[in-house]
Amino acid sequence: LGSGKTTLLNALLQTPQAANTAVIINEYGEVGVDHDLVQNIAESVTLLDNGCVCCVVRGDLETALREMFLARRAGQMANFERVILETTGLADPAPVMQAISNDQALIELYRLDGVITLVDGAQGSTQLTHTVEAVKQAAVADRIVITKSDLTDEATIAKLEAELKEINPTGRITRAVKGVVEPDLLLSVGIDRARVAPEVVDRWLGPSGDDHDHHGDHDHHKDRDAEHTHGHTHNIVTFTLWFDKPFKRATFERCVELLTSLRGADLLRVKGLVNVEDEKGPVIIQGVQHLFHPPVTMAEWPGTERRSRLVFITRGIQRETIANLFAAVTALG
Repeated sequence: LGSGKTTLLNALLQTPQAANTAVIINEYGEVGVDHDLVQNIAESVTLLDNGCVCCVVRGDLETALREMFLARRAGQMANFERVILETTGLADPAPVMQAISNDQALIELYRLDGVITLVDGAQGSTQLTHTVEAVKQAAVADRIVITKSDLTDEATIAKLEAELKEINPTGRITRAVKGVVEPDLLLSVGIDRARVAPEVVDRWLGPSGDDHDHHGDHDHHKDRDAEHTHGHTHNIVTFTLWFDKPFKRATFERCVELLTSLRGADLLRVKGLVNVEDEKGPVIIQGVQHLFHPPVTMAEWPGTERRSRLVFITRGIQRETIANLFAAVTALG
């Protein structure tokens, strides 16, 4: 709350890069103040003002997205190429991601590009320590924007950046100055950009952790210094697993199904490249809690590395737990 989402959105919508953008604004309360600020800039604004879009009016969001598409097709609404959903600072992003990706009708109309989380430069460290929702928002983000950086001393911002990198080592962090960020840093931030631009795959996955302890063809490789448990941020654990041997597609799917059925609620973010037998390029996978997005196969590997690489951000699940699960399932063939 008060992190400057509306200021940033206003600035973004005035740029040429954000042309043909529709906006859904969720208001927590009776007065749509944000809508009043934005409506004179955006040509297409749908206001959801009867509760938190992520958990209270999730069905309303799905309806709004369908109606927007139908109005666009009928010429009743300005053409748009993307939708920006602004949620409240109280929102858990996982349910809305699941709502969009679980609705078959919406899957045919929209693709979830990514999640952008704004963090108050002055208050962010305190919020991460005391607010579970703040940690979740940081953990699932593709892009993290630190706002009010020009109003906060450098030491405070640097400390906050370090804490955010611990929670989410794969999320790219940028600073907003006077509420402004380069538009290209906010648009096309997610999985599809990684698919069409192989050169950004490594950035999307985060630090590679090239130092490994060797364990064999299908055992995981332990990234030295890559596993972190953050007691001050609600037991968030981050790590990367590597696998030398290609997976059979069915075997990998069984691993994911078992993991999500047993510990899905604690999988805050999973993403990676998987070497699948009989595929020329890697398969991009991405998941949040119980939901994994439909896999996308790249035409070719982005570099010389061919090993499967999975990045996990979890709530209390240790590396060995997941590594042992994968080892047990793959041993069965």
